[in-house]
Amino acid sequence: MQSVPWWMWILGFLLVLGPLVTIHELGHYLVGRLFGVKAEAFSVGFGKELAGYTDTRGTRWKLSMLPLGGYVQFKGDMDPASIPHPDELAKMPAAERGDSFHFKPLWQRALIVFAGPATNILVAVAIFAAFFMAYGKPVPVESGMETVIARFAEQSSAREAGMQVGDRILAVDGQAVASLQEVTDQIVLYPERSFDFTIERDGEQQQIKVTTDLSVTTDEFGNESKLGRIGVYSSPLRFEPVGPGSAVTLALDQCATMARMMVVGIKQIITGQRGLDELGGPLKIAKYSGEQLSLGPQPFVWFIALISLNLAFINLLPIPALDGGHLAFYAAEAVRRKPIGPRGTEIAYRTGIAIVLVLMVFVTVNDVLSLPWFGS
Repeated sequence: MQSVPWWMWILGFLLVLGPLVTIHELGHYLVGRLFGVKAEAFSVGFGKELAGYTDTRGTRWKLSMLPLGGYVQFKGDMDPASIPHPDELAKMPAAERGDSFHFKPLWQRALIVFAGPATNILVAVAIFAAFFMAYGKPVPVESGMETVIARFAEQSSAREAGMQVGDRILAVDGQAVASLQEVTDQIVLYPERSFDFTIERDGEQQQIKVTTDLSVTTDEFGNESKLGRIGVYSSPLRFEPVGPGSAVTLALDQCATMARMMVVGIKQIITGQRGLDELGGPLKIAKYSGEQLSLGPQPFVWFIALISLNLAFINLLPIPALDGGHLAFYAAEAVRRKPIGPRGTEIAYRTGIAIVLVLMVFVTVNDVLSLPWFGS
């Protein structure tokens, strides 16, 4: 088992989170500027300012002590979480409202808020597309064999259920698949669960029920993953070159698949199908960042894309104080044709901040207990 020095954890963490947080906040900032909103502060990190300067537009650009995120504070925001202050907004003279965030049309506010996660998604798409452009997409050496079983693993629940070499998998639980990788994507998060496979054998379709095996894999750093497998392999693969358009399409598909897996993972943690120890916070990000950095630039850049997509996903959760919470409020405002009342807004945002803080404390404690020094 490989061991990564602690300084590489720190370096990897800063190289991953620093640029991604900056890009996220730049999305908010640039779209805000596009709509004429004044930004009073742009911070990478939270807490006490370590260094900074004020530009000619009056924006304070700063690097803050806690490197766990960042924020853009627009004119009219009560604090870095962009919580509106109704009393202060009501007192604002009409002449000063033109460049205030909270007096902008609803659709502009929504776009400014969405721009942060959107930039993280674009980063992930760009990285995945670059990989597809550089390496191509995997296809079987023999055309038309994308979903045909070429061989079985030593332990294979598919073979035990009655599948045979040469069977063509058409669908999993009624959802069509175009490759064995898509089959894996459908089942990998569901160990020890039954699926209905539609296969084609000798020109005829059959239904076979297969229960996935629980596969516990351990990487070179000792990190364990619990996965669902059925033990089938495709024929040998080659990499087929793709153009920019196809690369972007494949990258979008990759992002959609990963986003679906994130949703499934959270549902499984909430329902108890997966343990809370699978939740990770800053220390785990630092650990994995250092490990991927030690493997070289390609695994590290791929990891950056994965974290960028995770940041977008987390920020879009409908929790007040996160971007998704703001968007939920704007959706309610669009339906009601008026904003949520000041009291309801304050309670919701304060509850949201409390939820985020409690979650941060929990995942940090979880991270600490998972460290090798604690015998995990």
